[in-house]
Amino acid sequence: MAQRAGIVAGVVVAIIVVAAAAMLLGGGGKTTPATIASPTSPSSPTASPTTVASPTATATAKTKTVQATATPAAGGLRGEIKIGALLPLTGDLASYGENSKKALELAERDINKFLEKAGAGFRIKIVVEDTETKPEVCLNKLQALAAQGIKIFIGPMTSAEVKQIKSYADNNKLLIISQSSTAPSLAIPGDYVYRFCPTDRIQGPVIAKLAKAYGLKAIVIMWRGDAWGDGLHDAVKEAAQKLGIEVIDGPRYDPKAKEFTNEVDKLASQVKQLVGKYGADKVGVVYIGFNEVVQVFSTASQYDVLKQVRWFGSDGTALLDELLKDPAAAEFGVKVKFLNPIFAATKSQKNEKIVSELKKELGREPDTYALAAYDAAWVVTLSLLATQKYDATAVKNILSDVAYNYFGATGWVVLDKAGDRAFADYDLWVPVKEGGKYKWKLAGVYQYASDSFNWVFKP
Repeated sequence: MAQRAGIVAGVVVAIIVVAAAAMLLGGGGKTTPATIASPTSPSSPTASPTTVASPTATATAKTKTVQATATPAAGGLRGEIKIGALLPLTGDLASYGENSKKALELAERDINKFLEKAGAGFRIKIVVEDTETKPEVCLNKLQALAAQGIKIFIGPMTSAEVKQIKSYADNNKLLIISQSSTAPSLAIPGDYVYRFCPTDRIQGPVIAKLAKAYGLKAIVIMWRGDAWGDGLHDAVKEAAQKLGIEVIDGPRYDPKAKEFTNEVDKLASQVKQLVGKYGADKVGVVYIGFNEVVQVFSTASQYDVLKQVRWFGSDGTALLDELLKDPAAAEFGVKVKFLNPIFAATKSQKNEKIVSELKKELGREPDTYALAAYDAAWVVTLSLLATQKYDATAVKNILSDVAYNYFGATGWVVLDKAGDRAFADYDLWVPVKEGGKYKWKLAGVYQYASDSFNWVFKP
């Protein structure tokens, strides 16, 4: 999925189109330049992009399946080109799913305005289906849309869903572009799965380095038992042990669980033993999950020992609106200074424009994964312009090259050989209580290039 030979003409077209798109959507070419790194490998950038805050949102929506009718005509694409969107509008990531839905609606509007100005013979239509944050439902929705002729998809958001649909997508040559799947196990070169976010090979060490930065000697990991949770658990554990931190495997729970009394009781017992060994200020909990954190925190608030230690989260709970809406869970999060990393967008005029428009729609700021969905829609469209074929393989063959020459709402989209985002900084979000209200606040940024933390304030 890295740079490919034999596509010079297509890439030239893509570069021209990208430049035109940047001029049209970035204020006449007046985007704020960012310092970016060499894309040769995810481990050797020369500089780190600056970052901007990107909070999350909550809403619900209903979608209907739409018949795909667009086909390439002589001389290029004509008519309405349908792109599938597999989003968790309900279930454990409902607020994230709604954010991405709004971002894709904005992308569809912006892209079609651009296509009209460019005199293109086609327009795009993004067809959204609710996966309910359930892998089996996601596969059913993919199969239904594929049966209607849709070949290119944005989403799904969870690694468990991507894992579920991967074989079907590969076998049927359906292009999948996830904005938020991060499991390292799904980083497979040559397949039909791309991811516009970095994998947990970066996030895992970030969490471990946070524990080290706070002087912790031991952590207990409680995690969601699916492809994403297992992968991030392994990445955190390996990195923490290399840093000399004792790691205890806490409860690994069923993703379908709704009640966590036994799991939290076990966690409290494990934390109590470590507190007796090191002291409360040297012990932490790493929680890896989705919006079930509300139930976990509500239960954990009943244990004094769990309120005495520091807690860390992940991109699965960063900016989660559901947490703020539950007073008991939110208060616990504030008490334990629940610090959550999530991949950071590069600050630019384009980023600020898209974030501002989405805030108007959502009533709050979007998460970074919604911005990655916006970028995915653009890169797909620019690839379609270059190939002039509604063909998933043709788009796949130049996707990395087009992305490389694109600067979007998240910044420069550099993909590695597995088709995943090669590097990124991480925003660090913590819940706080200000003026009697709970809110997420940006505490700092992990700078990838310098491998260091830049604190706004250190909670």
